[in-house]
Amino acid sequence: MQPIVHTRQGAVRGVLDDSGTAAFKGIPYAAPPVGPLRLAAPRPPAAWDGVRDATAYGPTAPHAPYVPPFDRLIPEAHIPGDDCLNLNVWTPDPAGRLPVMVWVHGGAFANGSGSVAGYDGTAFARDGVVLVTLNYRLGADGFLHLDGAPDNRGLLDQIAALEWVRDNIAAFGGDPDRVTVFGESAGAMSIGALLAMPRAAGLFRRAVLQSGAAHHTLTRATARLITDQLARMLGVPATRAALCAVPTEELLTAQQRLRAAVSARPDPELWGEAVYNLMPFEPVVDGDTLPRAPADVLTRAAEAGTDLLLGTNSDEFRLFVVPTGVLGHVTEEALRRTAAGYGLDPDRALPVYREQRPGASPGDLLAALVTDWFYRVPAIRLAEAHAGRRPGGVFLYEFAWRPPTFDGRLGAAHATELPFVFDNLADEAFVPLLGPALPQRIADAMHGAWVSFATTGTPGWPAYSTGTRTTMRFDTVSATVDDPRPRERVLWDGVR
Repeated sequence: MQPIVHTRQGAVRGVLDDSGTAAFKGIPYAAPPVGPLRLAAPRPPAAWDGVRDATAYGPTAPHAPYVPPFDRLIPEAHIPGDDCLNLNVWTPDPAGRLPVMVWVHGGAFANGSGSVAGYDGTAFARDGVVLVTLNYRLGADGFLHLDGAPDNRGLLDQIAALEWVRDNIAAFGGDPDRVTVFGESAGAMSIGALLAMPRAAGLFRRAVLQSGAAHHTLTRATARLITDQLARMLGVPATRAALCAVPTEELLTAQQRLRAAVSARPDPELWGEAVYNLMPFEPVVDGDTLPRAPADVLTRAAEAGTDLLLGTNSDEFRLFVVPTGVLGHVTEEALRRTAAGYGLDPDRALPVYREQRPGASPGDLLAALVTDWFYRVPAIRLAEAHAGRRPGGVFLYEFAWRPPTFDGRLGAAHATELPFVFDNLADEAFVPLLGPALPQRIADAMHGAWVSFATTGTPGWPAYSTGTRTTMRFDTVSATVDDPRPRERVLWDGVR
């Protein structure tokens, strides 16, 4: 049996598995962003006659492959085609009125897709949730600042997908008044921006931010620097018309060169504040689509009654220094320079980090320090701000399980929590990163907490407050901890 659901644009035919979960894939939520719609705000999709096949993933937004070694560690999907603004739905009951979760994928705003097999929503549907994953524009098409084009087109795509959910999800058995948006890395940073975007108001009730918060955006001045540098690499004027005329593959190659150039020469004169996180494509505080920096207006979400679940992995930055071999080449001088660059006093801060890590190398300490700057402290700041305005409405977690890969040196690195959240431990795509035979008890705890939060507004542990700072630590034995690593946290007061 192939289930059929009627959306506002037309009917779609999905597929029903043995568990009773119906999946509908590749449904357009906006018109193809090509031709006159290239580098434009998303437009509604055209209606269709008859029944549209929705049994296979649709095209993904154009993006270059991950560079080695991440191309074998991070699952990806590349499906060609113009109709890339599409989404996928898993539902246990098209006649129900169930909570909805909408997944925003990560990838540094330049990679990733919602069509990765590891993001299959069957486990969420099994547990009574309608799960939606989506594709949005990446890189220059999604985030490059250009005169005559709206900024943050990738975020506007996400908003268009959430509007589609609002208007259509009831036909799939979802409750449009109980939508939880969740994402990881750039997906979580996107949600941090959505919390501050007037156009996203009212489109979701709860939000889960994994390994990303509201502190990674660009000013217009920095965004202009990046646009000018990319245009120079391409040998074209920095205009919308000129960029639209560049073939996609040529643009993707230039984007890779641009990202490499930021990493090779992190000079603020060239790249502005992008030198701190080495991401040239990020949300732009343009005064219109994103009127103010999200970190400055976090109270809006609290005042709107939005509940938050957020957190980080214990060893986030080790993903970027262990597989690449960089960890062993970090010198004490480089460590001190990094600490000072982030606004810390190395003579005060580094002994605190060493205290909890006896025998740690300079590379180990740098990874811990950058993990805090990039991920952990922004999550804490968001939790503090939200708890101050909405007591009982924010929950904090830390993912601490360390896989055996890379001789046990990887740690609870960036992206290592993903298969546990989706309870997709059988998917082999994460084996190179995490190894086989992942602990099911962690998936039971973590996936269960996400389902509980979307369903009831609480993940199953006490809310965060600046009094107790209760944090759930997910590991082979999961338990709450009050104020983990307080001395390191205090170092960043007034700095981050």
